[in-house]
Amino acid sequence: MTLKIGDKIPSATLFEMGEEGPERVSTEDLFGGKTIILFGLPGAFTPTCSEQHLPGYIVQHDQLLDKGIDEIVCFSVNDAFVMGAWGKAQEMDHKVRMIGDGSGILTNKMGLEMDRIEGGMGIRCQRFAMVVKDGIVQSLDIEAPGELEVSSAAAQLMKL
Repeated sequence: MTLKIGDKIPSATLFEMGEEGPERVSTEDLFGGKTIILFGLPGAFTPTCSEQHLPGYIVQHDQLLDKGIDEIVCFSVNDAFVMGAWGKAQEMDHKVRMIGDGSGILTNKMGLEMDRIEGGMGIRCQRFAMVVKDGIVQSLDIEAPGELEVSSAAAQLMKL
């Protein structure tokens, strides 16, 4: 069942690239006591994700923080190494945290997985954006396949 407004983010361990390598990040630590925009996408280094989705959040970083967002988190079914390399390639100066759900555990618990096996990508995350306050989903916008409208930084900024 897909996560909905008012639901608590399920408990899971995610990974983020640190100075010494991949570091564990619990959902409780990631979301606790903060207002976060979490945006999910099918994969690092893919065209729409790299050319539009992630760059929009980098460009809109300051405006989103001015609207009460404490942190912007990019989420994908990729490992911490890939997410870290993608963040460096985007030259974003740590404006967005790059969090990997390498095994898709949280993606599955949130009901936001999609089957891209035929395309050679395996099980991936749907494209979405959500605002999460202290671990509780305040808004959730899931894209139709092939679209980038409701989960874009500009769309989220307009909602805040």
